[in-house]
Amino acid sequence: ALHSRVAGAQPYPALWWTPAAPDPKATWEILPQAAQPGEVILSKRNELGILSNFAATPFMFRGRQYASVEGFWQMMLYPEGPADPRAAAAGIQWPHTREQVAEMIAFDAKEAGSIAESNMRKMRIDWVTFEGRRMPYRSKTKGEHYRLIVAAMRAKLEQNPRVREILLQTGNLLLRADHIEEPDAPPEWRYYRIWMEIRSELQRRNSLP
Repeated sequence: ALHSRVAGAQPYPALWWTPAAPDPKATWEILPQAAQPGEVILSKRNELGILSNFAATPFMFRGRQYASVEGFWQMMLYPEGPADPRAAAAGIQWPHTREQVAEMIAFDAKEAGSIAESNMRKMRIDWVTFEGRRMPYRSKTKGEHYRLIVAAMRAKLEQNPRVREILLQTGNLLLRADHIEEPDAPPEWRYYRIWMEIRSELQRRNSLP
């Protein structure tokens, strides 16, 4: 079923706003029905969840395979090898290898990242690495980490046609996260904004003669 969420707008699947019963365990969740007119929640309860970093949308990036953007993100918190100071820190346990985290999706990847962030606090480091390069984590400016996440999201879009299809299907709706956000999160945490920027590029490209 399709319906028009905004006056004069293109029809969108009604499923996107279908009310869902809250899960008492999911205290993080913003439900589809929380959307205001002209908005849609990128809920993992429907097809819009493919735009989440959690989604199983495998992609190749710089010669390596990742199972999800979340796996790509969280593996950067893990040691790159035995020479990495994170690997040699006294009293620090790493339950997974970097390669294992790259193959994770959804809450498995998120949980692996939470363990890594706890280790980072113990080691008092505020950086992650990619291809041997250190970069600040949780930077308030759009730095190297931000650019890597955007590049991974673009790879996800280009290598998973359904991602592109769903993104374009959202038309001009304001995209919103399906989880309660940190009040002062770095720009790469706001994945819905990145998708809206990419969507605008695709729309401009599609409108060219």
